[in-house]
Amino acid sequence: MSPLIQAAQLILALTILVFIHELGHFLAARMFGVKVEKFYIFFDAWGKKIWSFKRGDTEYGIGWLPLGGYVKIAGMIDESLDKEQMKSEPQPWELRAKPNWQKFIVMIAGIVMNVILGVILYIIILHRFTGDYLPVSSVNNDGGIYATEAGMKYGFQTGDKLVSINGKSFERYEDFESARLYFGSDVVVDRNGSMQTINVPDSAFRDKMRGQSLIDVKSIVIVNALSDTVHNAKDAGMMKGDTIVSINGADLICVSQMMDLFRNSKDTDVRIGVKRTSGVDTLSAHVNKNGQLGFEMNVKLYAYDTLPYTFGKSLSYGTRDAFEVFYFQAVSVWRIIRGDIPARDSISSPIGIAKLFSENGIGRLSGS
Repeated sequence: MSPLIQAAQLILALTILVFIHELGHFLAARMFGVKVEKFYIFFDAWGKKIWSFKRGDTEYGIGWLPLGGYVKIAGMIDESLDKEQMKSEPQPWELRAKPNWQKFIVMIAGIVMNVILGVILYIIILHRFTGDYLPVSSVNNDGGIYATEAGMKYGFQTGDKLVSINGKSFERYEDFESARLYFGSDVVVDRNGSMQTINVPDSAFRDKMRGQSLIDVKSIVIVNALSDTVHNAKDAGMMKGDTIVSINGADLICVSQMMDLFRNSKDTDVRIGVKRTSGVDTLSAHVNKNGQLGFEMNVKLYAYDTLPYTFGKSLSYGTRDAFEVFYFQAVSVWRIIRGDIPARDSISSPIGIAKLFSENGIGRLSGS
């Protein structure tokens, strides 16, 4: 994707967010009979603007400085810093003449609108784009979870069947492999008919930040492209479209297993079984000191039995997922303040951390 397209997408996303936020302030003010003098997307700094028109008492416009936006509400000192208006007696159509509860609603209405937008987007994404979800029952009925090297140090074992996390049972697998697991949790698993409780400390989020999940499910790893900088995979004869089926003679269960094997095979040769239209070939490849071969991979979920996101489930799960993202972003901010998240990682937090936990190991990955 070109930088120009990325910049355009960023500006569009920012415009939508700013519009919804300021619309919240605007609607709340008008609901209480407060005059709104300006409604601007982006700032009309030094009186310069791209476009504007006036309707009633309000001037609507687009400023030239894309750093936010504002509504100029009569009787309130805001971004416009119009202090002269405050010297006169309060008028009935000014915010300062309204009771405190109305002032409070006007002030928080922007945030409320952004929250509502977030919930709606989650519902739409689940219903229209995600489509299906992986039930825990499907994972449990098909061999259980794969315990990664990071997960085994906390007590997980491959084949464990998920029962509950923090005292709650969940229908979706992704609710187990989410931020609630990594910020401290008690996970109950069925291990060969015996219930075991695994205590995951709240420091486990560091493993996730290093790209190491604690648990995973079966997946299929397909070579999507070969790197132009790391040529080990290309030199070994790997090709786009290869499906990796084994490493060092061990059948490949999931992408996390492959990543664990590569991390433990730095600067050594490995035997990789790849499935092609002609059959299965075994390649000898050298893993570099960073645990990489030099290919991008497309990770597809194993053919589990999935369930559809009906509108009702999209509404329920989308609302819950949205508020959980808000919550764990707040947790991430607190972690940064406490120093739990190193300063070098803070640039991607908390949004980057929330995104990291939402991926759940299934999707397009690179740098392997």
